[in-house]
Amino acid sequence: MKHKSIFGYGVTTTPLVAFLNKQGEKLYIYDDKFKDISTDEKGNTFLPSSAFESASSSMEILSPGIPPYHPLIQKAQHRISEYDYFDMLLNDEAQKPLNIWISGTNGKTTTTEITTLLLSPFGAKSGGNIGTPLATLYEEKAPVWVLETSSFSLHYTQKACPHIYALLPVREDHITWHGSFENYVSDKLKPLTLMNAQSYAIIPDELSSHPTLKAYKGHLITYKDSVDLAQKLDLPIERIVFKEPFLLDALIALGIAKVGFKCEDIERLNLFKIGKHRIEEFYDTQDRLWVDDSKGTNVDATIEAIRRYADKHLIIILGGDDKGANLTPLFDFMQGKDICIYAIGSNEARLADFAKKYALPCVPSTTLQKAMELIKQVRKTDDVVLLSPAAASLDQFSSYKQRGEIFVKLALQ
Repeated sequence: MKHKSIFGYGVTTTPLVAFLNKQGEKLYIYDDKFKDISTDEKGNTFLPSSAFESASSSMEILSPGIPPYHPLIQKAQHRISEYDYFDMLLNDEAQKPLNIWISGTNGKTTTTEITTLLLSPFGAKSGGNIGTPLATLYEEKAPVWVLETSSFSLHYTQKACPHIYALLPVREDHITWHGSFENYVSDKLKPLTLMNAQSYAIIPDELSSHPTLKAYKGHLITYKDSVDLAQKLDLPIERIVFKEPFLLDALIALGIAKVGFKCEDIERLNLFKIGKHRIEEFYDTQDRLWVDDSKGTNVDATIEAIRRYADKHLIIILGGDDKGANLTPLFDFMQGKDICIYAIGSNEARLADFAKKYALPCVPSTTLQKAMELIKQVRKTDDVVLLSPAAASLDQFSSYKQRGEIFVKLALQ
């Protein structure tokens, strides 16, 4: 007898498994972390990835983090994304929620959270990478789904699509997973190939020559920057309290609310509080400024953080697992600025080589603890110390959150 299979057992798929168990399903769950076959009290079977046999599987629902080159994906014959699965359950168009998807390299979470705040009077709830699991959104019959959507989810989604799609600027990221920057961009634009003529898309102008945009049937709004978007949508930029890079996030969220709901609630927008570890400023007992941007895990995010403090003497902690990203744009941006780099993590030597090439001072420090010890010996009162690693954290930390928390603790000691 064939069964449903779940690929990957983590944050995304755990609520899905619970949902399917309530429907009477007993699932086969495959994950690299399982070394032996076991079962739980719900009748689910946990198996190593190597145990998967496509002949016994009727459907494979994927955790989006599993890359296309993984053996599980290669053997699957009936794979489906979580987005497509719930779209299939919502087969009655009259009962489907209004779907808003938000993607991009940086700013997805902030834009999703602001959009959800603006549309909360209309019953909006956030999901996807953040917020409420899709299974819960489905069970609660939320009328508006605001989904922070990764390029991984978009890659595997073949049928589901949003009514409104907003894309923040796309910069080099996840290249190993996608195979190339061109593939990454194509996945980011994929929803446009599935959306109808009544849909709306807010897309960076730099992608306007891409074939996918030229073929898009819906209402297309392109933007060069925050000022351009505000002008095109007639949004009162002067009344918005946020600075860049959050200003663009706020304007995109406000644009979604305006085109989708004719809502332009600036007062509600300005109540939003930026999340932790994203250009989060704090002061120590000596009134010295420290900035936790541990969520700055790629080059573009770090450039935006540096831009905020370009008129200061900046001490920046860089480093971690950069996944082979192109660091040239970051060092091009830093060149000529009053910056000193403290390099940590697995790409420490690579950062030191770049710094030498660009004649930027760099102190190889290996660990965050060592970097902070050295910085405290030399920093002056007016210096700004910024943790914005332009790299993932998992080489030395459990998450960017842990990295940020340790940075704050060390700064305040």
